[in-house]
Amino acid sequence: MDVRRSAAGVRQPWQSSHALLLIPIVLIVVITVVDQLVPADVHLGPLLVIAPAITASFAGAWLTGLVGFLAVAAQAYIGWHFGVLFTRNVLVQILALAVLSALTVFYCVMRERRQRQLAQVRMVAETAQHVLLWPLPERIGPMNIACLYLAAEAEAQIGGDLYAATPTDNGVRVMIGDVRGKGLSAVGEAALLIGAFREAAHHHTTLPDLAAALERSVARNLPNLGSDEDLGERFATVMLVEIPDDGHVTRVLSCGHPPPLLLSAGSAVTVPVHPAPPLGIHGPSPGEYTVDVFSFEPGDTLLLYTDGVIEARDTGGIFYPLADRAVRWAGSSPERLLHHIRRDLLDHVGGRLDDDAALIAFCRTPSALRGHRHGAGLHLGGLGHGTKPVPG
Repeated sequence: MDVRRSAAGVRQPWQSSHALLLIPIVLIVVITVVDQLVPADVHLGPLLVIAPAITASFAGAWLTGLVGFLAVAAQAYIGWHFGVLFTRNVLVQILALAVLSALTVFYCVMRERRQRQLAQVRMVAETAQHVLLWPLPERIGPMNIACLYLAAEAEAQIGGDLYAATPTDNGVRVMIGDVRGKGLSAVGEAALLIGAFREAAHHHTTLPDLAAALERSVARNLPNLGSDEDLGERFATVMLVEIPDDGHVTRVLSCGHPPPLLLSAGSAVTVPVHPAPPLGIHGPSPGEYTVDVFSFEPGDTLLLYTDGVIEARDTGGIFYPLADRAVRWAGSSPERLLHHIRRDLLDHVGGRLDDDAALIAFCRTPSALRGHRHGAGLHLGGLGHGTKPVPG
């Protein structure tokens, strides 16, 4: 399927170029014919330079060169028709047209070279994105998953926002975060944090221990990524989520990150969190972190996002109302939900974001955890590491 789509994408520009090629050819014919019909003191031959100039806007070097050759031939024919082919004026016109056509072809060659370079850069960026942000599977355990990444840099596929999810022995652990800065300058810090999470998520039994391990990794490696001048201003906000395979209780730990949204039928509730400082600013001990607990029922959708979403402004300076908009599509699949949010968000900002933005949507399938539903709504709890047990 993808191969056929790629082939169709190649054929369509080629066919379009051939259709548009009629415009400069017809233009050459019209100028040549009209030049023979107008009074002798009116010379339309110099207008033939328009033909290769138009062709360069939609075709490559070969077609542009062909049209340029036809334009030069038409200019020579006009001179031959009037018997002045070898006069100085006509020879200069032919030479000037040939030089301008050659310059236009040279421009096409350089443009195609830059397009190939840009395509190569985009391919490298997409490869780097897949290495850094592994594509999340469509399903992990009892949940359907979809993710969305919108980079602020026009030609970038990656930036300072990050996410990762990994299955563990007891469920799924998810991280979404935002390092200071945006675009390519923040990629190194995002890579550091994702690598640390993928390893530490399997070696620490509680979210506070995991957060402390990430803090140690950031504090140990962050100085190696940049100059000492801005070291105090480099940090990352992170939201850690633990979704067990059994039971309806879900745990979250925020390190300065915006709280998640819990979408149910006709409602969107912001999960209250007690955020700790962002990673890289102050490293509390595991006992100082607060884990917030809520009920994530079958049929509900949990939406994680970065501040690039909720801080996106329209032309009037109004922030994007994520909760108000997301509730419209609360019953949609994660993929459709993010599709609607992406379109609505870009419409809100006028087509381009000023900051990187990332979203992840998790939906418990209605068939999951049958017999474990204990009512709707949030069941909140604030508990530090190793404190009171979580209600089942």
